[in-house]
Amino acid sequence: MITSRTWANKRYAVLGLARSGLATVRALAAVGAHVVAWDASPAARAEAEPIDGVVVHDPAQLRLGGAAGLVVTPGVPLNTHPLAAMARDAGVPVIGDIELFAQARAELPAHKVVGITGTNGKSTTTALVHHILTTAGVPTLMGGNIGLPILAQKPLLAGGVYVLELSSYQLDLTQSLDCEVAVLLNVTPDHLDRYDGFEAYAASKARLFAMQSAGHEAVIGIGDIASAKIARGLAGRAEHLTKIAPGVCLDQRKWPALQGPHNAQNALAAIAVAKALGVAEQDIDRGLASFAGLPHRMERVATRRGVAFVDDSKATNPESTAPALAAFAEGNGRVHWIVGGRAKGDDLDACAPHFGRIARAYTIGEAGAVFARALAGKVPVEEVGTLDNAVTSAVANATQGDTVLLSPAAASFDQFRDYEERGNTFRRLVEALP
Repeated sequence: MITSRTWANKRYAVLGLARSGLATVRALAAVGAHVVAWDASPAARAEAEPIDGVVVHDPAQLRLGGAAGLVVTPGVPLNTHPLAAMARDAGVPVIGDIELFAQARAELPAHKVVGITGTNGKSTTTALVHHILTTAGVPTLMGGNIGLPILAQKPLLAGGVYVLELSSYQLDLTQSLDCEVAVLLNVTPDHLDRYDGFEAYAASKARLFAMQSAGHEAVIGIGDIASAKIARGLAGRAEHLTKIAPGVCLDQRKWPALQGPHNAQNALAAIAVAKALGVAEQDIDRGLASFAGLPHRMERVATRRGVAFVDDSKATNPESTAPALAAFAEGNGRVHWIVGGRAKGDDLDACAPHFGRIARAYTIGEAGAVFARALAGKVPVEEVGTLDNAVTSAVANATQGDTVLLSPAAASFDQFRDYEERGNTFRRLVEALP
């Protein structure tokens, strides 16, 4: 695991004992920190109880003054949780495991860190950068919002590169992460229940660059107003700033897992990162061609009777669904679009430029009625309610050469535990087809 001697003999409270929280508790305790740990789940608390040096107790019932930090998981809403307010009132830093990693960097073998954020595309870009580095023989691991918790991983040997996917929630909990390469892909409205408006959400993303040394590399997609504004604020970095404009033409035919305009941007960002790290052109090309993609992100799960079935369950807002629809704009066949869930807004305007490719839409979940009204008169639409009904109806309507696309443009929490369960359910339904 990754640890730091600077944590020894200090007091920490840890709130949230899922994967990253439990890894944090173990890392702190391993160097002799005094840890109070808590989770609302008794099962999660039971995981922490056997760890030496850890006391399982609700920190809300303790005095936090003098603690080195309240370490919370990204799922804790800082804007409403009473314990976060208590910590701030007591002058205790509210941090996350990424900040602890930043503090531990001084004791790690010589290395570099790539931090990648954005509303959409950050998981794919993080995995792609990691894959390119692996292809090039560079010691690397990925963590943050993807893969294993960063503190649970074995430190890299000298010359390694840590590739971190960073959500806005994680950035809110980080104060000192100076990335050698920092990437912002895009900023579109999302998670606004956690922020005082869109500007505050965008400012959270911009913190990745505020923590960065001016001589380190910044890569920013400028396809939206908020990201372009952030890039303008970094104009003084000159040759250390790479801007990725929308609409750049790339020959993506050699990259089977990177189709569509959104993946063109992801690929350009990954290429910029790899070049900044000194990766050879031929290794970049090999990495792009051999990248297998991530589950639930434009993943072709099967072809039945000439109809392709594509799982894009990770698309939880219209802005992330739009490029999925656009990926079919120049292809053959028609798209049968399964859309809906717990909506993050009332419209699908971001998807409208691509309605011409849609043979029929099938709306599901809480947003089913709202999305059906939004699509009425623009594309044929059925309000089917559930994913299994959507698959059944799409199969009945699709013909050879068509694609059935699950790209919901909404969160999954109305009917599923998460987007992964939604995507896995889609796969099972498709695999059960005759």
